[in-house]
Amino acid sequence: MTKQTPTALITGAGSGIGRALAVEAARRGYHLILVGRRRAQLEETADLTGPAEARIVSADITTPEGRATIAEAAGDRLDIVVNNAGSLCVGRLTDLDDEALSRTINTNLTAALLLTRDLVPALAAAQGRIVNIGSMFGMIAFPYFAAYSATKFATRGLSDALRRELSEFGISVTYVAPRATRTPAQSRFAHLVEPFGMALDDPERVARRAWAGIAAGKATVYPGLGERVFALVQAVVPSLIDTALIHKAHTPRTQAALKTFNEQKEA
Repeated sequence: MTKQTPTALITGAGSGIGRALAVEAARRGYHLILVGRRRAQLEETADLTGPAEARIVSADITTPEGRATIAEAAGDRLDIVVNNAGSLCVGRLTDLDDEALSRTINTNLTAALLLTRDLVPALAAAQGRIVNIGSMFGMIAFPYFAAYSATKFATRGLSDALRRELSEFGISVTYVAPRATRTPAQSRFAHLVEPFGMALDDPERVARRAWAGIAAGKATVYPGLGERVFALVQAVVPSLIDTALIHKAHTPRTQAALKTFNEQKEA
């Protein structure tokens, strides 16, 4: 019997980590369903996947109509869904408006939850896998990333819950927690990279590590040893992380960076 080529549906596939995940999936022999709001960017991603079969689905995951379009494209059988689409708002909570906060929560959490629900039948038919792209900000909450961290903490909890709930259908779940990554979205927090001493990864490195973990059937995929130690300290002695991040958040350099960024936004 000829083995069926597996299919991976990737949201937010038009740039950044999503594009890198698509290219790596193609290299590993997957058919692709590339999902995003901007068709031109998805076409650019498809051009990078080489001979791999790639279907483009231009849809907004935050709308019922968009999710219906995606579910129809997935069909009756889906091996992997990668919930990667995301939105990022950065700054003091008091400087963020309703629209920015709602967009972050709806895209990162609510839409991913609803889309996953709608794809369960197709995933069950293949005994497939849900891959949720989280963040180290979902393990260590940074000041000025309150909404983003909240959604990534929630995504980590969602992953654990779905792993336990959907096991009856043979569906597995992998939670991927990259650290800060060089993507177009980085421009929204570039002013905080130096003050907080953030280390940045290339999206290709994140994608390779993610797919290696997926192939190995891992429940969680984290970055390097340093971040794991930091996360362990957060879990065991959170007051140490409080002290370090409170200090970094309120240094003159950080405050100056925030002030300059806000002035540039308003200009």
